[in-house]
Amino acid sequence: MEKKTVAVAMSGGVDSSLTAALLLEQGYEVMGLTMRLSEESMGAEKDARSVAGALGIPHHVADFRELFRQKVVDYFIGEYARGRTPNPCVACNLHLKFGALFAYARSLGADCLATGHYARIVRDASGRYRLCKGLDEGKDQSYVLYHLPQEVLSRVLLPLGSYSKDAVRAMAMERRLPVANKPDSQEICFVPKDDYQAYLRKHAPECLCAGDIVDDRGNVLGRHEGVPLYTIGQRRGLGIAAPEPLYVKGLDVASHRVIVGGATEVYSGGLLAGQLKWMQQEEPKAQFRAMAKIRYGRRVAACRVLPLGDGQARVEFDEPQRAVTPGQSVVFYEGDYVLGGGIIEEEIP
Repeated sequence: MEKKTVAVAMSGGVDSSLTAALLLEQGYEVMGLTMRLSEESMGAEKDARSVAGALGIPHHVADFRELFRQKVVDYFIGEYARGRTPNPCVACNLHLKFGALFAYARSLGADCLATGHYARIVRDASGRYRLCKGLDEGKDQSYVLYHLPQEVLSRVLLPLGSYSKDAVRAMAMERRLPVANKPDSQEICFVPKDDYQAYLRKHAPECLCAGDIVDDRGNVLGRHEGVPLYTIGQRRGLGIAAPEPLYVKGLDVASHRVIVGGATEVYSGGLLAGQLKWMQQEEPKAQFRAMAKIRYGRRVAACRVLPLGDGQARVEFDEPQRAVTPGQSVVFYEGDYVLGGGIIEEEIP
């Protein structure tokens, strides 16, 4: 039987490096692919090349800097300018990793694309591919992959989905991979020190207009330097003296106002979602129950989903949820299975 050729998206980190090593041991023909996304990504490119050399596999670099700027960086700035909180990892996976890089891998003759995501893909009795949570609940990354269509799922390998992060680190050390001791990055890859406020001040100062910080009755409590510098649920950095802690509960870009309230005021009974993608072929028409996650790392919450058509739905939580944030993703689960997801458009009080 002819060996399958797998292209591994190598970012220079432990996860993608071990992914390449495991697939090589399983008998696949493996090649490494690294996306050049910005000047800041050059270090990662060097590490990926080092690992590929240690494994004895070919390594290719795809220069996606312009596409990354258009689909991720411009989107990132644009969402903040609209008073929303973007999810750049979802955008990057959609347009770059499982879009342009997937196509590039196929053009090089690869049968499949593999990544180091902590999630799993299974094939059900009907022959359809389903995305599942990774077994390590604390590292599960299915939340950022909800948009993958069947034609991509059928050609994606996620070897780490059945392992814990500790096990992955140990296996990388056993194999003496050059990056085995490299610390995990928790930052947005193109935002230095994960300081998005400094990034906006430098790259999009035109979207920052000073205004008032007010309560829901319109009382002015303080001043701010720009609505995009705040996110729903934020407490620190408000610069307001008050008898009780205050949190950001709303952002009004048109009037340059940041609206704050007490701890109980940042809870919502539901949300409206758009740009929904479903794992099944057809958009659901009848309401259904599911578990929903409204932010990466957040626990799932029981809810009722009411499809509205045209990729939209109303979501009603069994219990109010804190900091429902427009611009973030809402992803629906049935047990470990991902049902689909979309973008939060607005919260429902």
